[in-house]
Amino acid sequence: MINKKVENVQAALDGVSDDMTLMLGGFGLSGIPENAIAQLVKLGVTGLTCISNNAGVDDFGLGLLLQKHQIKKMVSSYVGENDEFERQMLSGELDVELIPQGTLAERCRSAQSGFPAIYTPAGYGTEVAEGKETREFDGKMYVLEHAFKADFAFVKAWKGDAAGNLVFKGTARNFNPNMCGAATITVAEVEELVPLGTLNPNHIHIPGIFVQRIFQGERYEKRIEQRTVRSRS
Repeated sequence: MINKKVENVQAALDGVSDDMTLMLGGFGLSGIPENAIAQLVKLGVTGLTCISNNAGVDDFGLGLLLQKHQIKKMVSSYVGENDEFERQMLSGELDVELIPQGTLAERCRSAQSGFPAIYTPAGYGTEVAEGKETREFDGKMYVLEHAFKADFAFVKAWKGDAAGNLVFKGTARNFNPNMCGAATITVAEVEELVPLGTLNPNHIHIPGIFVQRIFQGERYEKRIEQRTVRSRS
């Protein structure tokens, strides 16, 4: 069995350079690869195209890369929680491709599965479909959407082993599974890296064949975007 374990985040991001296309898992701040993002900031790489559901918040997640103007283009489905993302988009500083959320997920999954494209009804008759091939199936119109092509995919899981097998926890099982194997190199950071044979095969969400590098992350903050609590009665 191939050992995918690398010692730290620095080794995990070896080969990342300017102008690359990166996938980053997470939904809001849930399940984001915090260590990988922090290392990207340290590396100072620029001209990045980032494929992610959203861009975090102003001072956390991908918002840290936006602050440093390291991202050239965002391919995502949601802007709302990041004022700097909105400002850069409206000012023309940042190229933004907004995609229906389901389409974003399926374009990741089609890349993972080796399919070059998918047909989806989402966006037909809107700006999303402009300039794209459309086709009718059983009386309903569909838009052709191409699979993503990315250099690296960075995902975050709860547990993993040296073979790259991954287990996600709760809502962190969002875009992360679909991005595994959807890029040339998939890097997984995990909260707990366990010995081979520890994970119950029936509980593994992503088999190691979809992962090239894995490491144990450190100091996860796991911030909450909008904390809502019940008032005292």
